[in-house]
Amino acid sequence: MLDILCNTAVSAGCGRWKGRFAPSPSGRMHLGNVYAALMSYVSAKTKGGSWLLRIEDIDRQRSRQMWADMIMSDLDWLGLGWDEGPIYQSARDDAYISYLERLAGMGLVYPCVCTRADLMASRAPHASDGHVAYSGRCRPSTPCYGAVAAEANLRLMVPPCPGRPDSDEVSFDDLICGRQNVALSCYFGDFVLRRKGGDWAYQFAVAVDDADMGVTEVVRGDDLLMSTAPQRYVMSLLELPEPVVYAHLPLLKNSDGVRLSKRDRALSMEWLRANCSPRDVIVAVCRAAAVNPEEMLSVLERLR
Repeated sequence: MLDILCNTAVSAGCGRWKGRFAPSPSGRMHLGNVYAALMSYVSAKTKGGSWLLRIEDIDRQRSRQMWADMIMSDLDWLGLGWDEGPIYQSARDDAYISYLERLAGMGLVYPCVCTRADLMASRAPHASDGHVAYSGRCRPSTPCYGAVAAEANLRLMVPPCPGRPDSDEVSFDDLICGRQNVALSCYFGDFVLRRKGGDWAYQFAVAVDDADMGVTEVVRGDDLLMSTAPQRYVMSLLELPEPVVYAHLPLLKNSDGVRLSKRDRALSMEWLRANCSPRDVIVAVCRAAAVNPEEMLSVLERLR
């Protein structure tokens, strides 16, 4: 895994190389978050690039400044220093509005009043993984962005769209997961750009941010692998630069084979900082991820 990330050639035409770590401030970091941060940091820095810290706090109900402060404190304690940021998504409304209006100007944005119950009722019988592709129930025959109600989500039409020949398939190569071909209409349908109440949707905000901030590589957990397709689709519609490299890491699991989460208190940074050294934590992460700890420590020493 470390060799794959560190030995990937930098594309000559991509400009300045930049990776990013983009945590949500909804709780304390745990080993899984440390793993993503560590691999993202090492991947960017070994290529001579910079490392951006972006705080993804668009979920106003769950995000807290105290968690953002603790994330930054934990990164500093681990010796993972960022070169740019922190940049808060909550401060980027103007950018999101500008890009939303561009998509609306293409006739691709419409209001949707469907509830979660409506979505579940229309779920395809095979959607056993819990993912629900939007059925298009509220999709209009003509653009109606100007008729937006405060209690409506704003959705982006994906192909087939009236008057647009675009394919609905998004393809990309992932360093770890290989070639990916995602049919947007089947897996996502028309996806949300802005939620009722004003919160920006994850896929839209991340697409805009990665492009605006000049991110050239995305290293994150493989639970976000499928998110790459709608993000790249938004970028392509807006003719924005797309990241050159994607690498989606296998998620760390506990001894019972369950994905690590912020509910695993014994593996939270609060417990780890009270009972371990930074080196101990990095070694533990590497062992859990089947990465050679000594090799990782050697790379980190060279970078510092």
